[in-house]
Amino acid sequence: MTWWQAVILGLLQGLTEFLPVSSSGHLVLAQHALGIQLTPDVTFEVLLHTGTALSIMTVYRHRLLTMATNTVRTLLHPQEAYHANTNVRTAWLVIFASIPAGMAYVFLDVQLEWTYARPWFACIMLIVTGVLLGVTMLARSQGAPVTLWKSLFIGVAQAVSLLPGMSRSGATISTGLLFGIKPEAAADFSFILVLPAILGATLIKGITLIQSPGAVDWLPMLLGTVIAYGAGIFAIRVVLGFVRRGRLHTFAFYCVGVGVLGLILL
Repeated sequence: MTWWQAVILGLLQGLTEFLPVSSSGHLVLAQHALGIQLTPDVTFEVLLHTGTALSIMTVYRHRLLTMATNTVRTLLHPQEAYHANTNVRTAWLVIFASIPAGMAYVFLDVQLEWTYARPWFACIMLIVTGVLLGVTMLARSQGAPVTLWKSLFIGVAQAVSLLPGMSRSGATISTGLLFGIKPEAAADFSFILVLPAILGATLIKGITLIQSPGAVDWLPMLLGTVIAYGAGIFAIRVVLGFVRRGRLHTFAFYCVGVGVLGLILL
């Protein structure tokens, strides 16, 4: 792998992991249109996931640390009520909301492979993503908290985003907004929710890497990881800015346009 390939892949990973435009959809369409394989090898994929995970940890470092310490303290001292601590409640809701995507990944693997082999499917899901983002224009923030059932629906939205063309951040944040959750709270929950998924994927790929080690050119791979880390931080802050201003639907025009153009060209 050359250094410029590593930079491009790192940039794509960092930006599209968090911008509501579907990284998987763009990857499927690019591979079909250009006739090339853009997926990096296992080692680089592990490093890219590590870079994006670190970007979440950097942006939410204080919140994550507080969640972790409060949860541990509550486990050690059960008399501290679950409902009395927002950070503990959020930690358990994130775990609960992660279940649908985990089950989908395990039990629907064959079906997911079928969708990734069909570029037209990615185009349709890009349009669906755009429509969902557009619908957020109708959402009215009620300052509602993330509850157990709302977190379940957000988790289902994350599971659906395993389909190519369906944006994970777009689906989860939009679902939160449509449930009346405060915009910034919906975005925060969405980005924290993806952390278990990224760490899980890193673990699975890491095991594969350990079982089948190969020669590694570390310099370009580490460069791509740093790029993914920086681009991830930038993308998170950009999305948070759009969400705070109630402008998440701005990305709808891009998603619908790419989806329609893809269907025409295909």
